[in-house]
Amino acid sequence: MKSIVRVGMASKGKQRYLPAKAAMAEAPDARVELIQALIPLGLKAVNDLLQQEVTALAGERYRRGGGQVGYARWGRQPGSVYLTDQKIGIQVPRVRDLLAGQEVSLPSYQALHQPRRADEAALRKVLKGLSCREYEACVEPVAETFGLSGSSISRRFKRASARKLAELSERDLSGYDLVGLFLDGKTFGDDQMVIALGVTLEGQKVVLGFVQTATENEAVCSTFLRGLVERGLKFEQGLLCVIDGAKGLRRAVEKVFGDRAAVQRCQWHKRENVVRYLPVSQQAAFRRELQAAYEQPTYAAAKKALLRVRSKLAQINASAVSSLDEGLEETLTLHRLDVFKELGRSFKTTNCVENLNALVGRRTDKVDCWKNAEQKHRWLATTLLDLEPRLRKVSGHRQLLRLRAALQTHLKESLEAVA
Repeated sequence: MKSIVRVGMASKGKQRYLPAKAAMAEAPDARVELIQALIPLGLKAVNDLLQQEVTALAGERYRRGGGQVGYARWGRQPGSVYLTDQKIGIQVPRVRDLLAGQEVSLPSYQALHQPRRADEAALRKVLKGLSCREYEACVEPVAETFGLSGSSISRRFKRASARKLAELSERDLSGYDLVGLFLDGKTFGDDQMVIALGVTLEGQKVVLGFVQTATENEAVCSTFLRGLVERGLKFEQGLLCVIDGAKGLRRAVEKVFGDRAAVQRCQWHKRENVVRYLPVSQQAAFRRELQAAYEQPTYAAAKKALLRVRSKLAQINASAVSSLDEGLEETLTLHRLDVFKELGRSFKTTNCVENLNALVGRRTDKVDCWKNAEQKHRWLATTLLDLEPRLRKVSGHRQLLRLRAALQTHLKESLEAVA
């Protein structure tokens, strides 16, 4: 029975089927990919394809002529090809150029011998939680398969994840029209990975990069942000930077972006920092009051409500008052820009990047032992690129033009104040 392959859609929504060989002839650029997807027929198809190339070069077996002048069959040798993510041993026919005195490589064999697609397949499975040690038991290898050991799969994952790291690290950022920037750290063993998540004017979330640091200190974060600028990050039209209470991050943003960045301190972090100074019996009540104050629609109303809470705190705990005062105005940046009602849900906290960190944690927290920094970087870059296409637009993204206009007004006022 002839094997058939679906090759596309015909008229009136009907699918069109062709014999496998006819499909290969119709789409020669897809022959290698098609063969690798048909494991039950793959070995025979591989052999047929290689024999066709040998015949085209050296002519039919036991017949004179028909091939290229000076080319001759030259026996065979052991080799291997990849069918999906499985490496299979085969006997590779050889052709020799008698005039040049050297062997002629077969293009199809060279393509099928490359493990690139196998690396990507292994990467996806390991990233989703399949252990390298359990890989061989969890796939369905054909009898001739080899190269599925834990160490072999580990090498494939390492190659594929290294390519992902290079892709993220070298990504050109000049094509993104950014209006927002979230910065926050993710714990990896004893280190912090500070992740930068950008928001475009259309509301799309874009992973810009990350940096490894023991703490969110100014020197490291400044170098990291300057690196993003060198890769093309644009901030001349103004940028809303959403951060937690890390002082190093705050100073780094000021040093690199200057007046062109408006800083929104995370209201959730501020609220929790304040109430932790209070007795447990009072925390819930003050948490509600602080939350209600931050939910006021205008700057004047929010500031007035916060000052009322401050007055109550002053009678109970001076340390809580100091915590509330520190960076208070920056927790109201969206209110001052008059966009809190439209964009407060997305930009009043660092939830956007923290949600991303939580998704990263589902993939990376299962790693028990981080052997070196390079391993951490490869895992994080691979996970971020895998998650990025599934990130939703920020809530209220249709109002981001208002944020852009407000940032430009803020920038103009800052420049006038300096002048």
